[in-house]
Amino acid sequence: MKVPQPLALDRYDRRILELIQQEGRISNQELAERIGLSPSPCLRRLRALEESGLILGYRALVDARQLGYRLMALVHISMDRHTPERFANFERQVAALPQVQECLMITGQEVDYQLKIRVEDMDGYQQLLLQHITPIEGVSGVHSNFVLRPVFENRGVPVEL
Repeated sequence: MKVPQPLALDRYDRRILELIQQEGRISNQELAERIGLSPSPCLRRLRALEESGLILGYRALVDARQLGYRLMALVHISMDRHTPERFANFERQVAALPQVQECLMITGQEVDYQLKIRVEDMDGYQQLLLQHITPIEGVSGVHSNFVLRPVFENRGVPVEL
């Protein structure tokens, strides 16, 4: 896998990135005013950042608790063998589970993956675990931590100015 090289960004590009991470629905007019450019060059810069692949997309942040997802768990998964096929199969299957919000391949403590899961309650967690995660071929261990409360979430990527 080729690692993308960082793009050369000036202060306007960095400010655009900083602001749209904070306010994804900001108008081009407001964005231009706040970074000190006229609207046309601002829009050209924004489009160039999108086309470069640096901006991956736009999303709304939704309060999971108001939708009934009161339990968040961080689940550590160990695999029995480290083969590309095992990893690809695991990743494909957990990607299909809407309760799995993040899947990170990690190192350390004999753990291969960390999943961030949101479910309604402990019954929902048990059902997800027993019916969908532990049956995946290659899963040899599962250790869970339950989040008491998030201190902060959904931070943007730091953009040094």
